[in-house]
Amino acid sequence: MYSIPYRWVIVALGGLMGCVAIGAMFSLAVFLEPMARETGWSRAGISTAMSIDFLIMGVAGFLWGAASDRFGPRPVALIGAVLLGAGLLIASQTTHPRSFQLGFGLLVGLSAGAFFAPMIAAVTGWFETGRGLAVSLASVGMGMAPLTFTPLAGWLVSAYDWRTAMAVMGLIAWALLLPAAFFVRRPPAPQDAQADVPDNPGRAFRTPQFWVLGGTFFLCCAAHAGPIFHMLSYASLCGLSTMAAVSVYSVEGLAGLAGRLVFGIGADRLGVKRVLVAGLAVQAVAIPSYLLVRELGEFYLLAAVFGMAYGGVMPLYAVLAREYFGQAIMGTVLGAATLLSSLGMALGPVGGGWLFDQFGSYTWLYLGSAVLGVGAVAISLAFPPRPGEPRRVAEV
Repeated sequence: MYSIPYRWVIVALGGLMGCVAIGAMFSLAVFLEPMARETGWSRAGISTAMSIDFLIMGVAGFLWGAASDRFGPRPVALIGAVLLGAGLLIASQTTHPRSFQLGFGLLVGLSAGAFFAPMIAAVTGWFETGRGLAVSLASVGMGMAPLTFTPLAGWLVSAYDWRTAMAVMGLIAWALLLPAAFFVRRPPAPQDAQADVPDNPGRAFRTPQFWVLGGTFFLCCAAHAGPIFHMLSYASLCGLSTMAAVSVYSVEGLAGLAGRLVFGIGADRLGVKRVLVAGLAVQAVAIPSYLLVRELGEFYLLAAVFGMAYGGVMPLYAVLAREYFGQAIMGTVLGAATLLSSLGMALGPVGGGWLFDQFGSYTWLYLGSAVLGVGAVAISLAFPPRPGEPRRVAEV
C-alpha cells in the first residue's frame, strides 16, 4: 500500500493531465486564423472541430469512466495520452477540412474525455478527509490551460507554420502525459465501505440522487456557458475595447481558479451541498447583473464574482457523486453526470448566438441564462439525503 503522501501525487497528475488535454483542445482558437489564411478553409469548417470535441468528450467521458471502474485509471490515461498526441499529429497533416474535423475533433475529443472523470474519480478515492480541496486542486489544472498551453500555442504559431506548431504540441503532449500515466494508481480500498449505496450503475441511474445531481449539473452549465462564450462580444457592444474585453475575460478565468480553492475548502468545512447551493445562487444573481454594468471597473468586479461562482461549484459535483455512490462505480456515475453537463455547455453558445440573431441584443441571453441558473438552485435544494442519513437511497 502506498504511503499517504502519494495521494497528492495523484492530485498533481490529475491537474497536469487536465491542463494538457484541455489546453490542447482549446488551442484551436489560436490556430484558427493562420489555418484559414493558409488553407482557405472556412472558419465555420475549422471551428466545427471544436463542436465535435465537446460532443465526443461528453460521450467518451461516460465510457472512459466506466472503463476506469473496471480496469483502473492507468490504462485509460495511457490510451488517452496516445490518442491526444496522435490526434494533434494527424490533424497537423490533413489537407481537407473533413479530415481535420475527424483528426482534431474525434481523436482529441476522445482523449479529453479520458482524463476528467477517470482522474477525478481516482482523486476522490484517495481522500477520505479533505476531499473537496483535493478535487478542487486537481480541477485547477483545467483552469490553468488558458494560462499555459494557449500562450505556448501562440508562440509556436508565431515561430513556425501552423502545421509544425500543431505537430510539436502533439509531441509535447506525448512527452508529458505518457510518462505521467505510468504513475497513476488505483485508490486503496475504503476502510469503511458504505453498505447502503447503489452497487451497480443500473441501480445508481434509477435513484433520485443521480437525477438531481445530473439535472443540477446540466442547468448549471447551460446557465453559464452562453455568458462565458459571448462575454467578449457583449463587452465590446457595451463600448469596451477589444483588449479591455479580453482583460475582463481573463479576470473571470483567474477568479474561477480562486473559486475552486475557496469552494473546495468551504465544502470540507461547511458541507458540500451547502456550499454548492450558495455558489449556484451567486451565479444566478451575477448572470443578469451583466445587463446593468457599462464601465470597465464594474465589469471587472462582476467578472470576479461570476468567475469565482461558476469555477468554484464545478468540482463539487464530483465530491457529491462520491458521497452518494461510493468509489466502486464512481467513474461511471461521474462520467454520466459529465455527459449531461457537456450537453448543457453545448447549448449555451449556440442558444446565445440564436437569441442575438433573433433580437439583435444579448438581453434575452442573460435573462434566459438567469432563469436556468435559478432552476439549478431550485433542483439543488431538492438533493435527497446521502446514504447513511435518515432516508435511504430509493429507486424511482
